[in-house]
Amino acid sequence: MSDLTIGVLALQGAVEKHIAMLEKCGIRPLRVRFVEELDSVHGLIIPGGESTTIGKLMARYGLDKKTIERAGEGMPIFGTCTGMILLAKDIIGNDQHRLGLMDMTVLRNAFGRQIDSFEADLDIEAIGKPPFHAVFIRAPYVEKANGSAATLARFEDKVVLLRQGNLLGCSFHPELTEDMRIHQYFAKMVRESLSSQGKSG
Repeated sequence: MSDLTIGVLALQGAVEKHIAMLEKCGIRPLRVRFVEELDSVHGLIIPGGESTTIGKLMARYGLDKKTIERAGEGMPIFGTCTGMILLAKDIIGNDQHRLGLMDMTVLRNAFGRQIDSFEADLDIEAIGKPPFHAVFIRAPYVEKANGSAATLARFEDKVVLLRQGNLLGCSFHPELTEDMRIHQYFAKMVRESLSSQGKSG
């Protein structure tokens, strides 16, 4: 087990699959429910779930402000599905509570409702070959990425994975596969962040 501790926001949603994936990667996970727990992690995953509910709960417990503060200090954050929606500055047709950290515009349920969930193989240069088998469930996509937000993967010309500095946004659910590469990529982001701050992990 590495010295790295990565938190998974555990207010609602697909928490346990991320916990299991981090453990599989040899990384110590921490279920984050309270503000003070954000000081105990080197990185944070915001999982899939119901974005309006998670956004409201984050605000209620002060986790939104603390997450924004930690992100400003350089802590990496990985948002999957709902997590990506909450990271976005703009959500098309919706004024729900969000963190607004990534310079992008997203569309919720962009590929249809749960019955329209699907799987697809994605070429992701950042993690190498073979293609990543991605699971999309009521998935959003990025309508527009601005500034330093760099596209890492597309599905049918729709941006579904992107990075902006210490932030990683993902439309699909990498925790629902056996493929560890995207979580390993995020762990590498966390290690690089610690190294740049002169910390170990």
